[in-house]
Amino acid sequence: MVPLVLILCTGNSCRSHMAEGILRAAAGDALRIASAGSKPAGYVHPLAIRALAEIGIDLSAHRSKHLSECLSESVETVITVCGNADQACPMFPGQVNRHHWGFDVF
Repeated sequence: MVPLVLILCTGNSCRSHMAEGILRAAAGDALRIASAGSKPAGYVHPLAIRALAEIGIDLSAHRSKHLSECLSESVETVITVCGNADQACPMFPGQVNRHHWGFDVF
């Protein structure tokens, strides 16, 4: 089974989708990549979609989703990209790795 990497942010509207797109493009078929949020915004920010389109990554079909949608998945690695998500992140069954790569918003 291909390992699942879950990228978490609070709103799942920008940073987590950008990280998901870039990691998916880099990993190819070696990993499954998903993103979610602890308090989803309900949309993917248009500027995130546009920024990644500039480097050839299409986020136009992405949607903002709650991390509870991933609780039944076998998540091997969780990467949080904001401090709030890092504090709210649960342990997933079978989770082996957890990393925090904070990207502050200015």
